[in-house]
Amino acid sequence: MPVKMRLGTALTVLVALFACGSSESDPTGITMDVPTVFLNFADGIEISVDGNMVVIRSDGIPAHGSPYFNASHSQYEAYNGPNIQFALNPNRIAEQSYTFRIPIAPEASSNPSATPLGAIGVAVNGVPLFNQYAGPNRPLTFEINSFDQYNGHPQQTGQYHYHIEPLYLTLQAGKESLVGFLLDGFPVYGPEENGEVVTNGDLDDYHGHTGVKADYPDGTYHYHITLEDPYINGNGFFGTQGSVS
Repeated sequence: MPVKMRLGTALTVLVALFACGSSESDPTGITMDVPTVFLNFADGIEISVDGNMVVIRSDGIPAHGSPYFNASHSQYEAYNGPNIQFALNPNRIAEQSYTFRIPIAPEASSNPSATPLGAIGVAVNGVPLFNQYAGPNRPLTFEINSFDQYNGHPQQTGQYHYHIEPLYLTLQAGKESLVGFLLDGFPVYGPEENGEVVTNGDLDDYHGHTGVKADYPDGTYHYHITLEDPYINGNGFFGTQGSVS
């Protein structure tokens, strides 16, 4: 069983561990050495290490408002975004029980795989990231009109998710901030870098590139969100994907 660490209560302990460069293990040999970059996740998201995987557990409920909460819910917020074609879909946000398992030391895959429908990664607020399709090879052309003011919406079982830039996160932390991770363990950053807007032409076929980030001073491959399709990911995972259940 992995050692669970709730960021809201274990932050001081984790920072102390990272600062001294040490690690601890329980009797089964599972380390508690969670990489510091995961301190970007919101309070209430459970983070642990199980072997060579980081395990992220979330209920998938965003901390921001949405018209997709029931009207009696404390987080209900009527649509107030700029899309004059906004149309509320019939689904409502429901609590989930996600377990994301992603590589702690991601590497490029020799046989990259396409992203599936459903969760392809997780944002730092515990909300799943989806790919650029509304269905099998079906673009988001019309579905975009159902995105709320923070660019998310729920599917039929109430799974709230983002296909494009999660505006609440980038408005709070900045357009260059860490947005989350894909299932292959590589990070996803916002639509700007070094003060410039990132375009598809700046990225490879997987919608990423290698460079130095504040979280990765030695450099790493990372994805970027862009304003144009495919938004988060291109031709599939750059690395070997983990899992979500």
